[in-house]
Amino acid sequence: MPTISFYYWKTIFKFSEKEKEVLEENKVNKLYLRYFDIGLHPKSKLPFPISPIRFEENPKQYQIVPVVFIQNKVMLQQKLDVKDLAQKAFDFIEQINSKNKITCQEIQIDCDWSLESKNNYLKFIEVFKQLSKKKLSATIRLHQVKYFKKTKIPNVDSGVLMYYNMGSIAPDSLNSIYDQKVAARYLKSLKKYPLHLDFAFPIYSWAVHIRNNKVVGLRSKINSSALEKDSNFEKISPIFFRVKQSNYKNGVFYEENDLLKIEEIKTEDLKEMAKDLEENLIEKPNEIIFYDLDEFNLNNYEKNTFKQVISCF
Repeated sequence: MPTISFYYWKTIFKFSEKEKEVLEENKVNKLYLRYFDIGLHPKSKLPFPISPIRFEENPKQYQIVPVVFIQNKVMLQQKLDVKDLAQKAFDFIEQINSKNKITCQEIQIDCDWSLESKNNYLKFIEVFKQLSKKKLSATIRLHQVKYFKKTKIPNVDSGVLMYYNMGSIAPDSLNSIYDQKVAARYLKSLKKYPLHLDFAFPIYSWAVHIRNNKVVGLRSKINSSALEKDSNFEKISPIFFRVKQSNYKNGVFYEENDLLKIEEIKTEDLKEMAKDLEENLIEKPNEIIFYDLDEFNLNNYEKNTFKQVISCF
């Protein structure tokens, strides 16, 4: 059976009681921590680190895997100095580790590279691997599995297939986080994919904010139960809520008759994902990484949910 791990995606590292409890209950010993993003500086258009993590407690009892999210527009730069970028990214990870007395055996690069950016991206992975001399993993999207002959496979030790964000964010009734029909188009390709894959499963929810049939924004940390308790909203279908009167909620203005479409992942969805994957794999994953460790997300699941999900493999 695979082990249970979590992504930690907040900029300040500090566990709540609930988060600690879930880590203990599920015997988690490995955490994937987002260390920083790499974007383009608005003025110089050069790559620079965004919102590095700050530690308010030491994660010493966990095996830590630093994750660096690189925006694809960085890799699209035609004159990108890939060696310089790899060196700076590695140095910054080392700096965060030494400041916080963290040792790591593995680093993960998260980038949704495209056909136009793949040469820079693949070269970055090569250079970074030589520099770090550590195990290197990379996030992989479904389309990169299906079309790997075109998109290529990064020279990493293993990949993590992001089994979410499958659809476009739209006013229709489909769930953009997970849709079994969309996933089914890619599943058969898994048997041909030559890199070992572990899987990342979604446990987050958000609301698609719709006004006059147009998407005006994504509202994070909202789920059905939060809106059912709020008299400014009325439930008009299993996933849609209507704004009864204009109001502010969590600093966002909602106009009368706006719609909120709730996209969330239920325990049944997680089990369905696991079963569908299991039927299409040559080798089992070593771990399932849930995205992401946050009290708001964890409160939506029963105690034994994560164990039930991994037992499907």
